[in-house]
Amino acid sequence: MNAVKLVGIVLIVAGTLGLVYGSFSYTKETHEAKLGPLQFSVQEKETVNIPVWAGVGAIVIGGLLLVFGGKKG
Repeated sequence: MNAVKLVGIVLIVAGTLGLVYGSFSYTKETHEAKLGPLQFSVQEKETVNIPVWAGVGAIVIGGLLLVFGGKKG
C-alpha cells in the first residue's frame, strides 16, 4: 500500500468521525500562579465544531485518492 492510499484511508476515517461526532472538546490550562506553597491554575474547556462540509469533503477527497491515487498514466 502506497502513501497516497494511506492518506486516502485516513481522510475517509477522519471525515466519517467528523460527521458522526460533529465536535470535540479539550481542556486548556491558561493561567498559573504560585504563591508560596499554594499553586493556582485556571483550566478552560474549549470546544471545536467540525462543519458538515469539511467531513463530507474529507470523505470525497479520500475516496478520490483511493480510486485515482495509485494510477500512473
